Amino acid sequence: MQAHAPVLSTRILPRTRVSAVALVISFAALTAMAAQIRIPLGFTPVPLTGQTFAVLLTGAVLGMRAGAAAQALYVALGVVGFPVFQGGEGGWTYATGATAGYLVGFIISAAIVGYLAEQRQDRRIATAIPAMLAGNTLIYLLGVPWLMHVLDTDLAGGLTAGFAPFVIGDLLKIAAAGLLLPAVWRMVGER
Repeated sequence: MQAHAPVLSTRILPRTRVSAVALVISFAALTAMAAQIRIPLGFTPVPLTGQTFAVLLTGAVLGMRAGAAAQALYVALGVVGFPVFQGGEGGWTYATGATAGYLVGFIISAAIVGYLAEQRQDRRIATAIPAMLAGNTLIYLLGVPWLMHVLDTDLAGGLTAGFAPFVIGDLLKIAAAGLLLPAVWRMVGER
């Protein structure tokens, strides 16, 4: 069985439990900060935020396990009431509300992007952008159906409220992450 390639965090920092825990906490905090970059939309309970960019970076930089752990920590902190969700929200009611599917999607997305990074898919633009697109698609695949359930709407309503308003912004975030990671890998001297 072939060993996974090192991800960016293990290429830059020593592989220790302390550094792994610090990175998981740091990327959970990054996602919480990105959640505060938000633009509310009047026709949907889901705002535009910077979270998906943070989620994609989390997976790519930390790898599958640590990336998923960072997003799971972020969601868990919000569930227990820390004001880490968009608009300083937190608590069980918010976490199980309209954006619950997206929150679960963050964990899975970080794991998938992390796995792809472990397969060296984050080192070239031609593979990094599809890796980020795969991660972002998973967020939608979990977020939109849950939103449809909460809003008691059909697929057209779910896509209107939970997909269409976010596509352009997410494509920009995917492109940014897909360009940033290969550039950082070049700076640390590895392809």
